[in-house]
Amino acid sequence: MNKLEEIMTYNKSFVQNESYKKYKTTKYPYKKMVIFSCMDTRLTELLPRALNLKNGDAKIIKNAGAVIMHPFGSIMRSILVAIYELSAEEVFVIGHHGCGMSSIDPTSTIEKMKKRGISEDTLSTLEYAGINLENWLYGFDCVTDSIKESVAKIKNHPLMPKNVFVHGLIMDPETGELEVIVNGYEKEIT
Repeated sequence: MNKLEEIMTYNKSFVQNESYKKYKTTKYPYKKMVIFSCMDTRLTELLPRALNLKNGDAKIIKNAGAVIMHPFGSIMRSILVAIYELSAEEVFVIGHHGCGMSSIDPTSTIEKMKKRGISEDTLSTLEYAGINLENWLYGFDCVTDSIKESVAKIKNHPLMPKNVFVHGLIMDPETGELEVIVNGYEKEIT
């Protein structure tokens, strides 16, 4: 049985047994919060449990490294929609120790692309179009600095309301312990 068949078989049973009932909620986050975090598999269940979140408590947005690549990309759009349309009032940027984006080697990743069938022509076309794949694939050197940068991009976004608190935290992916890097309730010292 392939992965799709496995999922579909399970899903049929899930629906028939009405297992979905315990997950019913609304589209509005009960705790009025947005969490932007890394897609690391270790955080799938650990993150919500360590934050005492249940289904429906928060909007959770994930990408590789919890990094905002572009101020008008899909991550910022999702955060802004959660605030303006879904009543979120706070944003939590949560990175983690041992993140793969802190050690990614873009050159190696490009080589892996080639081995999987991406042609030199495709790579050349992207380069000609002004896309620097090495910069695009690069992660970060320091998770603390990366979290601070993502918090600053959110907080200083021209469409972000000034009364939304933006926090930055780092999680231990083994224990779930959190460390506050940016406390959004504190006024900035200039």
